[in-house]
Formats: sequence, structure tokens, C-alpha cells
Amino acid sequence: MADLERTLSKIIEKTSKGFRVVLLNGQRQVGKSTLLKNMSEKTNRNYVSLDNMKFRQLAKTDPELFLQQNPPPIIIDEIQYAPELFPYIKLSADQNRNIKGAFWLTGSQKYKLMEGVKESLAGRIAILDLMGLSYREKTKCPFLSKPFLPSYDKLKNIKKLTIQQVYKLIWEGQLPEPVVDKNIDREQYYSSYIQSYIERDVKDFYNIEKPLQFFNFVSVVAAQTGKLLNYASLARDVGVDIKTAQVWMGILERSGLVYLLQPYSPNITNRIIKTPKMYFLDTGLCSYLTRWNSSESLMSGAMDGAMLETYVVGEILKSYFHNGKEPVMYLYRDVDQKEIDIVIEQNGTLYPIEIKKTANPQPFDCKYFNQINKLNKKVGIGAIVCLQPERIPLSRNVVSIPVWEI
Repeated sequence: MADLERTLSKIIEKTSKGFRVVLLNGQRQVGKSTLLKNMSEKTNRNYVSLDNMKFRQLAKTDPELFLQQNPPPIIIDEIQYAPELFPYIKLSADQNRNIKGAFWLTGSQKYKLMEGVKESLAGRIAILDLMGLSYREKTKCPFLSKPFLPSYDKLKNIKKLTIQQVYKLIWEGQLPEPVVDKNIDREQYYSSYIQSYIERDVKDFYNIEKPLQFFNFVSVVAAQTGKLLNYASLARDVGVDIKTAQVWMGILERSGLVYLLQPYSPNITNRIIKTPKMYFLDTGLCSYLTRWNSSESLMSGAMDGAMLETYVVGEILKSYFHNGKEPVMYLYRDVDQKEIDIVIEQNGTLYPIEIKKTANPQPFDCKYFNQINKLNKKVGIGAIVCLQPERIPLSRNVVSIPVWEI
């Protein structure tokens, strides 16, 4: 993976010049430690992982001694295991003002980490998010300078994909290791991944007493990717109460496995639903959990549309997160079930986006775009992200965009 440049690397370099502490968040095995190690090869930066119980114990029981033995500049991996370090990192960062990016931290429990960060490192820390590999990272074609927005700009060096190739990308997933190393046994890898996640990130960290039932919950969530979040349905399918389903969903969201696309909820109307849409972010793991044994079966199966939508949402999120930006995007759905898959808001302008498994998009596919006109905001060019080979304007206000161009 050393020769596979991550888009976020340039953002980390730039951010480290202005902040003494940089925290890199992301789900397990998205390449956080590999990215930081590769970036530090030309510098004398120490590395320590709190996955190592010896280091973890010292960090928790004697954080001052831990930092004396592991001085900056340093990478501390899996910082969520020792939040006791945060006050001492603050002191050390203040004492080492001459060291740019003195501390590079990684974590895989985003919101849990924020508690310690807000209390101890406010004003000293920059927080960045790393997701799985984007298609542009895989093809070594960097993102545009601006995050994804519908436009007529032509992209260079983007390889056009067939529908079979698109679904192979979806089925393979975005975790770097199985993508890069074709010798890895896919079934074995994902089986080990989910087992490690539950045993190390969930069972111990959150004191889950029924890990098998939690695994069933994760599988049910994967099967409902691209759907409105329904706690009653999840609880019923797994055999737990609604409160437990809510707690477990929170764990998946904090771990970076799931993204909840929140509904647009302006004050001017109460006709818009308040239920988020749920996306299981790594489509390879999602395919494994829902037992699609080949990209061909996935492409023609019952989840084909939901998985395509999940993949596109993930790629759009990466175009923001991997450029150090926070996406401002929503679901639009009203009580009459008029829905727009994504509405991106930027600079006071709304950009509606529909995702369709079609190579021949029609104006009818964006029939609800005009619903956002009632929101009293400027509306920009809309987009249908689909399988059409070329980027083609469908009307004065709507353009079709191939999946591989986002």
C-alpha cells in the first residue's frame, strides 16, 4: 500500500503546519496508521500503538512516563484506548511549540474520542476523517481541487467503466488491504475483520454481553443499507428492544461503519420527515455480511440499487473528508414520499442529486427536484449519478454524471 497515495496526505501535511496535534479518525483497517507511517518515513517520528497491551497499560496508569519514553514528534495509534493521555499531550504540545504536528493520533471511535478532545485539546488539535479507498485513489487520479459538486467540467484520465466493472468495485469494497493484495482470501479476510471488530472494538470497549446477537444486528443493518432508519424493524429482526437497537446503532456510527444521512429540516415547513437514511459505508463488508458471493449476483440481485446508492454516497463523502472538508448534505423526503437522494448545500445553494441504476437517464428521474424550490434558497445545477457512459446535460438545470466521475 506504500505506493498508493491517499488524497488526505497533503491535507495532513498542510494541517500539521498550523496545529500541534492532528487526530485522524476512521473505521478499523481503512489505512490510518499506514498513511501516517508512510508520511513519516523521511522524518524521525516515533510510532507506538495502543493495541499493544504493554504500551496501553503504561499510557493509562502513568501517562506522564509514557510520554517521557515516547516523546514527540510521534504517532500514537488507537488513542481511544487511553483517553488519560489527552491532558498530558496538551502539556507536552505546549512545551514543544517548535515541533509542527508534534502529535499524530489515530482513533476508531470518533464521537467517544471527542469527549476527551473537547476537554483537553481545544484550539490545539485538528480532526480529520479517513474513509476507505476512493475510486480516484485506486486509479491514481486525484480529486478535483473542490469537493464533488455537479458541473460540466471534463475530467482527464478517468477510465470509463462498464456496469460489470462498477459492481465489481462495489463488491470488492474499499478497505485497502483486500483491494491492493489480490492474494488475500476475501471470505477469510472479512470474517476475521468482523470478528476482530466485535471482540476488540465493541465487546471490551462497550461491554457488549451478547457478541453473537450484536453480529446479527450488524448483518441486519447491512441488509438495510440505503433505507430509512427504522429502529423498530431492526429491533424486531434481531430480537432486542428498541433502546438496545439505538445504542448499537450509535456504536456502528461512532466506529465509522455506518453513516446516517440526516433529513433536510428547515423551519419553514413541517411536511418534511425527520428520519435519517442509513448507509453501511464499506460495500465489500456489506456484500460479505449480506452473502453476495460474486459481483455478478450482486449486480442482478435484490440489493443492486441500494448498493449502488450506498457506493455513490460513500464516494461523495470521501470527496469531502479526504480534502479536509465537512460535507453538508441531506436527504429530502416529505410526507407525500417525494424524495431526493441527496441535497448538498454549499455557500447558501442547494444541489439536488439522484442516484439511478440506469444507462439511459430521463428527465422523469429527477421529477422531485423542483420540491426544493419551496425551501427559499438558491438552487444550483442538479445531477443524476448513473451508469451512462458520458456526462450529458439532460436539461438546462440537470446533468447526468457517470458513477466513476464523482
